[in-house]
Amino acid sequence: MDSILVWFRRDLRDHDHAALCEALRRGRRVHCAFVFDCEILDPLRHTPDRRVEFIRESLLELDHALRAQGGALLVRHGWARAEIPLLARELAVTAVFANRDYEPQAKQRDAAVATALRAQGIGFELFKDQVLFDGEEVLTQAGRPHTVFTPYRNAWLKRLSEDDWQPHGRHGGRLVASPLAVGVPALAELGFGETGLRALGMAPGMSGGRERLQDFAARLHLYRQQRDFPAVKGVSYLSVHLRFGTVSVRQLVALAVTAGALRPGVEGAATWLSELVWRDFYFMILDRFPHVVERSFRPEYDAITWEQGPVAEQAFADWCAGRTGYPLVDAGMRQINRTGYMHNRLRMLVASFLTKDLGIDWRRGEAYFARQLNDFDLAANNGGWQWAASTGCDAQPYFRIFNPVTQSERFDPGGRFIRRYLPELAGVPDRFIHAPWRMSAAAQAACGVHVGQQTPAPIVDHDEARRRTLQRYAVVKRGGVPGRDR
Repeated sequence: MDSILVWFRRDLRDHDHAALCEALRRGRRVHCAFVFDCEILDPLRHTPDRRVEFIRESLLELDHALRAQGGALLVRHGWARAEIPLLARELAVTAVFANRDYEPQAKQRDAAVATALRAQGIGFELFKDQVLFDGEEVLTQAGRPHTVFTPYRNAWLKRLSEDDWQPHGRHGGRLVASPLAVGVPALAELGFGETGLRALGMAPGMSGGRERLQDFAARLHLYRQQRDFPAVKGVSYLSVHLRFGTVSVRQLVALAVTAGALRPGVEGAATWLSELVWRDFYFMILDRFPHVVERSFRPEYDAITWEQGPVAEQAFADWCAGRTGYPLVDAGMRQINRTGYMHNRLRMLVASFLTKDLGIDWRRGEAYFARQLNDFDLAANNGGWQWAASTGCDAQPYFRIFNPVTQSERFDPGGRFIRRYLPELAGVPDRFIHAPWRMSAAAQAACGVHVGQQTPAPIVDHDEARRRTLQRYAVVKRGGVPGRDR
């Protein structure tokens, strides 16, 4: 092809990039573009949003990298459905290349762009980049999509070969800089303000992704033992970089495999690789079963009657603000409100608490996370919430209900994480930090904490909430004996 336009979306890097490398292989001249899509951004405007700032900072680095190679990044602010066909016509390209997206809204956008380009005689091609396997690459023996994770993981690992995690190579054509490339607009031009991104320890761009990857590689062997403890530096902190593609999923799979994930007994790397398989799994579910965006994966769970009315509204507001009276739940919610990040163990706990202790619809919690999370990804967010609410594929059984006190004792035993985000509990002894209301009045006075004043009393009794949850879920009961609290 004479010239190709590469449309960057959630893949903000200049290496191991499927669409870019394919364009350089097949085209003589390659242009690069990104659109700040009003379809996505307009509902978020005029409020600080760390994700928009992360994207902009990452684009500055990407533009610099492309210019060092003779190219430049064309940045537009508008509706991508209109901007990409317009830009393709202005550049007189033969085709537009992009990496595949799996969200229903994105697929509709891409279909509209393809139609507009076709009317101009311009091709449109999509490539697999943000997952290792998609489409019909991992199916059941009957040729259908998997809906249970373990068989999916087994089939995924069986299909995996060294070729799958090799980076895409660069060769062939050359990057070109168009006079239309005038730099990356300021946040204010987009209708957003600064958020203090770096003060939170978020380093955007490819360089930030490299730093996180190098840091995690040195800790990978401890991942299985440490990943469930929010006060410990046990997880990768790579999720926001995966979300915006400043690192490649192939890099992460290669890290796991090189560290021994496919060898018996190498638990850290194997557990990390399994998490990457979960990521592919949720993308597959979203792609093949798009009804999950609005409804339960398992239709029978749409029969559940969730709590509504003033009491439920107040409970939801307390959950959002971290005022439930359960310290680890509240610490997790204050973490997400303050930083835009929440540890994965806490994501499961607070989701279970909202749906099974408070009886509030999982979709409300999912929407709150979507607004707050720096690493918000529809596939993972939806999959995680439906897992916790027991409405999804291969979800936690409805009678498995996280006990917020037991979880706190198990995963924050010394209360380090609780005290970090609930400093008002700093003086509470370790044996009461998980349930301060169990202290006597004298003990509360001794440590300067009066439950119901400095810290809220529990807004719900867990044992009673558990009984109500089992009744609520009885409409979909499939048999079996309810298990113990976890």
